[in-house]
Amino acid sequence: MRAPRAATLVLASLLLGACASAPHAPTQTPPPAATAPRPAPVVNPTPWEDSVLYFVLLDRFADGDPGNDVNVDVKAKGAFHGGDLKGLTAQLGDIADLGVTALWINPVVKNIPGFVTGAGFPDWAYHGYWADDFQAMDPRFGSEDDLRALVDAAHKRGIRVLLDVVYNHVGYDSQYLTNPKTKGWLRTEAAGTCGQDDLTSCVSGLPDLKTERADVRDYLFQAHLGLAERTGIDGFRLDTVKHVDHPFWQEHRAKTRARLGKDFFLLGEVWGGDAESLDPWFAPDEMDAGFDFSFQGSTIAWLQGRGRTVSFDRYLKGREKVRPGHLLCHFLSSHDVAGALSQLEGDRHLFSILAVMQMSVAGLPMVYYGEEVARAGGDWPDNRSDFPWGSRHIDPGRNLPRDESMREFYKKMIGIRRAHPALSRGVHTPLSKDGDLLVFLRRDAASKDAVLVAVNRGEGTSVAEVDAPEEWHGRPPTELLSGEPLPGDPLRLRVELPPKTARLYGMQ
Repeated sequence: MRAPRAATLVLASLLLGACASAPHAPTQTPPPAATAPRPAPVVNPTPWEDSVLYFVLLDRFADGDPGNDVNVDVKAKGAFHGGDLKGLTAQLGDIADLGVTALWINPVVKNIPGFVTGAGFPDWAYHGYWADDFQAMDPRFGSEDDLRALVDAAHKRGIRVLLDVVYNHVGYDSQYLTNPKTKGWLRTEAAGTCGQDDLTSCVSGLPDLKTERADVRDYLFQAHLGLAERTGIDGFRLDTVKHVDHPFWQEHRAKTRARLGKDFFLLGEVWGGDAESLDPWFAPDEMDAGFDFSFQGSTIAWLQGRGRTVSFDRYLKGREKVRPGHLLCHFLSSHDVAGALSQLEGDRHLFSILAVMQMSVAGLPMVYYGEEVARAGGDWPDNRSDFPWGSRHIDPGRNLPRDESMREFYKKMIGIRRAHPALSRGVHTPLSKDGDLLVFLRRDAASKDAVLVAVNRGEGTSVAEVDAPEEWHGRPPTELLSGEPLPGDPLRLRVELPPKTARLYGMQ
């Protein structure tokens, strides 16, 4: 998570914080009540290597409980807008209908109560990354019961839930800074104790937790793992991974497996990560997957005509170098980078080609909330705008326009990916990589599935003739998006693509 550099809380916010959350000594989280059973297991869970992940910023999605709307101002980009766990649970059917199999939500621990002004406008902790109390839920998002209800509802739909957790820092002017028992846990700019390296720097000026201390580690483990135990979540999305040392992550892995099970999934954010730079965390098995920051820029650049097709194909093939048993999570947009649709200046046709490419390569594709209905997004803070609900009476995004045809396209493309193991776990074989036409084969030996992917980025029609894969047994393939058969010789395929077009060919 990358936050804008902040100044200080305004006086009114400090007074609010004094009333709402007085500093307290860290305590052991109480055991779960007997009346709060863990959610049932996931129904027919999809293997992670075949999954599609959907990321929601709770505050920007759906308001299910107006009673917890505090300091809500939907017209202010940096304010709370009212979305919460109950709202997400109520609209979970829409997400399930897309075909996604995993859900990632932002941190839900209690955040600082006020706002900061370093961004040039009041900026609140609506995103969840500025903790004020790791041992409590933020009431603006909901309660532990609400989180447990979300997990239970998701599991019934075959969807796993990843909870975002932060081990590296606390929020600006957090109560941990003034609590006598915890203020020694932190490096701060005010005290001049922030370092210059990844491990001791204060990211975006946020107070940096001394996770090298055993008491800090124990406190954080108890808080985060305890919440996971009580609510039944299926894994963590780990924030700011490279700012915490490897011994911490190795101990963390051991504890999550011991307390939460061997299948508890860990997805890490190493800023700028790719197959090579993530390997120092994969080699000692500190996490299962990491974000591939290279995919968005590389794919947009190629589609816009920057760089040679042969080089881009080499890049796609290079993504297979990820360590076996680990995954790259690739995205088109996120809360920390400018969205792909905005980078394409709103060109929805080109964006749909990007979506085809995202769903046609190995890894864990992540859909950022609203991409599937062409939410405009933009650079920060516009990349965190409200989910568009159109005519549905759902706040905060009621009456915001949405593209239903884009949603149907996403639903179809996700369905194709889930129906063809070659797309999620197959080997990349280039067939044509000259000029503006890229054609490659995805084939999975275990399932004997093969899909041919063709993309023309050029302004004119492009043609390639390629041999059909043996997995098709001489049968004519179908274009999977349109359902139309490919005419001609089923053994020697003539692939002809109009300008700015993507096609997928395989057996239905």
